[in-house]
Formats: sequence, C-alpha cells, structure tokens
Amino acid sequence: MKEGELRFSEIVSALSYALDLTEGQVLGHSARTALIGMRLAEVLELPADERSALFYALLLKDAGCSSNAARLCAVFQADDRTLKQEHKRIDWRRTTEAVEYTVRHAAPGRSVAKRVARVAAIASRPDAVGKELIAIRCERGADIALMLGLPRETAEAIRSLDEHWDGGGHAAGLSGSQIPLLGRILCLSQTMEVFAREQGVDAAYEVARRRAGSWFDPELVEGLGALRADEAFWAEALAADVRGLLEAHEPEDRVLHADEARLDRVAEAFARVIDAKSPFTYRHSERVALVSVRVAERLGFGGEEVRQLRRAALLHDIGKLGVSNLILDKNGPLDDTEWDAMRAHTRFTHAILQRVAPFREFAELAASHHERLDGRGYHRGVGGDQLSTAARVLSVADVCEALSAERPYRGPLPWDEVIGIIAKSRGTALDEACCDALAELGPAVLE
Repeated sequence: MKEGELRFSEIVSALSYALDLTEGQVLGHSARTALIGMRLAEVLELPADERSALFYALLLKDAGCSSNAARLCAVFQADDRTLKQEHKRIDWRRTTEAVEYTVRHAAPGRSVAKRVARVAAIASRPDAVGKELIAIRCERGADIALMLGLPRETAEAIRSLDEHWDGGGHAAGLSGSQIPLLGRILCLSQTMEVFAREQGVDAAYEVARRRAGSWFDPELVEGLGALRADEAFWAEALAADVRGLLEAHEPEDRVLHADEARLDRVAEAFARVIDAKSPFTYRHSERVALVSVRVAERLGFGGEEVRQLRRAALLHDIGKLGVSNLILDKNGPLDDTEWDAMRAHTRFTHAILQRVAPFREFAELAASHHERLDGRGYHRGVGGDQLSTAARVLSVADVCEALSAERPYRGPLPWDEVIGIIAKSRGTALDEACCDALAELGPAVLE
C-alpha cells in the first residue's frame, strides 16, 4: 500500500463493533474471532488468497445478524440481543439444552399461561424456526459481503457459518467437505472466542474437543491444538480491543485500501444492515440520505459537503443496532425506561463512527439527527448555533422520512400531512430554510 492509504480492513474491523451490539456480544467479539481464525489459518498454512477471503469473512460473519432480529423477538416475545447472546453459549442440538433455553427466554415477564403457550408454539416447529432464522441471517450476511466487493469465497464462508461437520447444522444441512473450509473455520473460531472469553481457554478447548466430529471438523480442532500452550497469544486474543493486532495477520500482498468509492459502498452496505433490524425501517436510512442530499443541493451545498452528509445520513441510525426490537417494534407508547434505551441510540452512533477514522469527521453530525434548535432534542440537548447547517438538514430529512413511512402504531402519512406537521416545528425545533427547501421539493423528494 502507498503511504497515507487506509486499509479497508481498518474500516470493517471498526464497524464490526456495531455487529457485536446486535448479537448481544461483548464489544470486540468479531475482531477477537478474526484473530483466532487467522492464527488457525496460519497453522493450517492456507494460501494468501484464502487467508484474505477468510480475514473479511471473520470480521463480517455477523453482517446478516440484524435481519432476523425482529422475527426472533416476535417468536420468543423477548429481547433479541439477550436471545442471541445466550444462543452462542448453548449446544442447541441437545434437546435438553434447547428446551431449557426456550423455557428461560419465552415471553419473560408474562403470566405463566402465556409463557407456557409461547413455549408450546416454539416447540411445535423448532427446526423450521431455527432454519428459517439462520437462513435469513446467513443469506443477508453473504449479500452484504458481495455488496462490499469482497470475493465469493468470503460470502460463501458467511453463508455456511452455522453448518456443522456431521450435517446437523443450518440452514442447508451441509456436512463434511460440502461445507466450505473457510465456513468451518468461522464456526469453530467464534465458539472458541465466546467460551475462552467467558470461561477460560481450557474450557473453550474442552468444548471444541467435545464437539469435534459433530459441530466441528476434527482436523481443524486438532490444528487449533497447536495454539493451546501459547499463553501470550491467548492473552492478546482475549484483550478488550485487538484491532491493532489484526493488521499483522492480513496477507500483505492482498491488502485492500479504502478509496472514496469503497467508503461510499461501506456506508451503503451498513445502511442495509441498519434498516434490516426492524420491518418498520425498511429503506429508512437510504431514504433519509436521499432527502438530505436533495435538500442540501437546493441549499447550495458543495460536492464534498453533500458526500459527507450522505454518508452521515446512511449511518445515522447505526446505534439502533444496540436497541432491542421489543422497543423498536413496540405497538404503543414507550415507557420512561424504554425511551431512555431508545435515546441511547444516538450515543451509540457517535461511539461507533468515532472508531472509523474517515467517518470521525461526520460522527457528531450523524449523532445529531434528533437534536433540535430549541435544545429539546437528544442526546446532548444542544441547539441554536451549536447545530451545523448539515445537522439541521439531517434532522428535517429524518423527520420527513419517519412521518412518510409505516410505523408499528400507524400507517404512512400523506405528503400534505407530513409537511403540515413539519411546518408546526419550523423555526422553533427545525430550521426554517431546511423546512422551506423540503416543501419546495415536494413529494418527489422521496422518490
């Protein structure tokens, strides 16, 4: 790479923290999984092209995780993040563990009768539910990898993440060598990360040994054994933030750099991840970006300003990946605790984008989409001169799209009603010039 060029892997590894939020995992899970998987690949002496494809598959293995969150939440009537977190700890193929998991998590806080009914509903079609949810997740994850311009081998590894050596996994029921080697490495590496971090390295190796031949390729488990005594490696691999260690494991002659076009593609791809979290946010980020760009151009923004605003708009809700679908999809008013959780998403957005070097300059902009001129917005509660023109544009665009779209508690509103509601906040909460530009553009602004 030339001096000054940014590794694409730095962008992906930073954004993988957003995927960890959605999976209910301790932040850094994907990056630690990548470090374990790449060390295993080096033990196996995989060629550089395979290690490069694996590198991105490990970091993006959960790229499809948001797409089944709403369905999982609806099936169990429980917090999707808690469900996902514990699911990684159990052997869901063992009937006893699967039943205990279902009983623990089905309709928490409801009456005994409703919990029993929910358990019975889940138990009536366990395989169908499991295969459906995993298929959605893995297919979407593979699509995101291809959207980012990564090799088909990366996509196929993500697609086969939950396949098991003996054919007992999901979603296609592949077995043995039918499962891509890179997919087998993903499956083993993520399990090692979860158990090593929570229970210690010895416990993780015991899980790997016990599942060898069923979940895992026995040869991969044997290869992983070469790292067992490497205490220095495991100390590094289980650290809170390992991103700085990943660069050494990316094949140097296969390094991708993050040019402007690729950065746009990243924002577009992660907007898909964000909007997949809830059926009520389908295309929300894309449409907010569209409105933002058109309003900004009408106000005379320059080309680079528009480009940065578009990226901020595409990623403004990335923090919602850390919010439960019980809240996002609730058909009714939120209570105080739920509102606190919802308002936290802008802080999450800021924290995630701050990790990505080229996105830091618009992290504050993206996180300001719920701020208002009168200071009554969130999460910082700033207003007036503290809000840039770009932030004001983004706020208006977000309100416009939200009112125009379906929500759990109402259908989409017609354009005249949207503009009427926005007009009531013109000059107090929302910027006058931005509101006027939006009204002048008309309903075509959303098309």
